[in-house]
Amino acid sequence: MKPRVKICCISSVAEARLAIECGASALGLVGHMPSGPGVISDELIAEIARTVPPPIATFLLTSETGTQAIIDHYLKVQTNTIQIVDALQEGTYRQIRQALPHVKLVQVIHVIDEKTVEEAIEVSEFVDAILLDSGNPNLQVKELGGTGRVHNWALSRKIRDSIPIPLFLAGGLKAENVKEAIETVQPFGLDLCSSVRTNGLLDRTKLECFFEAVG
Repeated sequence: MKPRVKICCISSVAEARLAIECGASALGLVGHMPSGPGVISDELIAEIARTVPPPIATFLLTSETGTQAIIDHYLKVQTNTIQIVDALQEGTYRQIRQALPHVKLVQVIHVIDEKTVEEAIEVSEFVDAILLDSGNPNLQVKELGGTGRVHNWALSRKIRDSIPIPLFLAGGLKAENVKEAIETVQPFGLDLCSSVRTNGLLDRTKLECFFEAVG
């Protein structure tokens, strides 16, 4: 099955429309982050989310790590999916589900080493999908995505084979390497940001090249 494609760091209604026209199944809308590209205001996230037609998924990227803070962030923007980009530190996924039963939960796992595999297996019990990225939440200023770096796809494949839920692959994906990424990892979805932009803006030609490479 051809992987779905999520275009992240959407910064306007026009960019959302362009990504969908080119074939995106999901859009990433980036809330406040300690680092990385694409951050927009909660007001703009809500405005873009309102314009996106079903069945396109709208992902709120939140760096909040407590359940109540995640719920509060969601209530400001009303996307149909929450992408939690850091590890949950306070509360449980169950509490988020009870408060927001209609919202899908996607947990980002940053692929660093073998321990990542165990972490992904553990979390997969509680969420609707796992998204593997190339950040490093252990740095002094946390990297929680948008690095444009490729990580170890052999570990990603190991995770893919060990969990019963859909897996999205992010981190340095572009037209030139996406075929290899799909063959190696066999993800449900692909997630990208910088490689389809020129001077920070979504580029139709680069988007079309990427979708052509996906097949």
